[in-house]
Amino acid sequence: MERKYQYGTAENKAFLAELRTGLIAFGRNFPSPGGSSWHLGNDGTPRKEKDRMTYVTCRMAHVYSIGAMLGYPECEPLVDEALRALNGELYDAEHGGWYPGLHADGTPLPDKLCYAHAFVILAASSAMLIGRPGAKELFDLATATYDRYFWNEDEGLSADYWNTAFTECAAYRGLNANMHTVEAFLAAADVTGEEKYRVRAGRIIAHVLGWARENDWRLPEHYAADWTPLYDFNSEKKDDPFKPYGATPGHGLEWSRLIAQWALSAYPGEPEKAAPYLEAAERLFERALEDAWDCDGAPGIVYTTDWDGSPCVHDRMHWVLMEAIDTAAVLYRLTEKERFAGWYAKLMGYMDACVVDHAEGSFFHQLDRENRPIATVWDGKDDLYHAFQMTLIPYLDTPELSVAPAVLRATRK
Repeated sequence: MERKYQYGTAENKAFLAELRTGLIAFGRNFPSPGGSSWHLGNDGTPRKEKDRMTYVTCRMAHVYSIGAMLGYPECEPLVDEALRALNGELYDAEHGGWYPGLHADGTPLPDKLCYAHAFVILAASSAMLIGRPGAKELFDLATATYDRYFWNEDEGLSADYWNTAFTECAAYRGLNANMHTVEAFLAAADVTGEEKYRVRAGRIIAHVLGWARENDWRLPEHYAADWTPLYDFNSEKKDDPFKPYGATPGHGLEWSRLIAQWALSAYPGEPEKAAPYLEAAERLFERALEDAWDCDGAPGIVYTTDWDGSPCVHDRMHWVLMEAIDTAAVLYRLTEKERFAGWYAKLMGYMDACVVDHAEGSFFHQLDRENRPIATVWDGKDDLYHAFQMTLIPYLDTPELSVAPAVLRATRK
């Protein structure tokens, strides 16, 4: 295996730095006139006929806030553009909360999504760390809105979506929105010191681990209003980008890393209390890759599996690989178990060979089962967030911290 792919080598660190610089350059044209993020095409050119999504705008604010911490030039004005949209055209001044996005003609998409609101909290948290104007006000508004409409204190979980006017809450409940809520709450706790958010994240995680154990570490994604799993949900649309049928190995990987982060931050200096959660994180990682890696005759991680672990949607999504690399690195650093270093190198080599777009920049967002780029689920390359974080998480020295606070601490050493 080339040193370029091996954890801890100078060559691997240089490889990630090169990718990170390329991503920062690739996404610079994201702001529309109102600040919301254009949908970026394969070469980074804005595709102005596409919807401009709130969650993407938030992710751009997060990425370029970290870019500013790392000293990349001209990142702060890009953060300010995204914040302008989140405080402006993407915000529903009549009913409160954030639209899911805007159509090309500027009209808002319907409903109010927990997923998008979690990313507003994350974006505001990251922008606060670099002192951008309006970030604290955005954070306060986002957390107040989230508390009012999405967080259920009795259940210790969050609702998934409302109608646009916030008068009717959908019966559907989803784990994806709760996963990004954990991410947002941990960031909020790290940035503000308000530990209630870490406590809430832990309550969500407790539910998740119960469902994981009941399902041989394959996580149900979809639930009824009383949180009964809906195992057949979207069986007629198996490749939905946000609510696919079956188990989603990429989310098992993402949960693994977030659970480890929460445990380390919730139990500092108490390894015996953190240990069960770290063991669970290992189980989630191992189940995901045992089911989904190279399971159909070609390398790569399939998008979804059935409940027996057999592949369902064979396409490979770039974000799944990014989360696998992140989690392999974190688990290796926490456990020193060589199998995680082995996974890291194997995944790095596959990424370089198949997923990095060496011609036009960034990463192919979707590949078919033979690792050829396709665009049936993800068309273009408007999302830098998973790939950008992958260039950082493996070597951050504080796995108990969220990404942006960890980067800020590293730059201040």
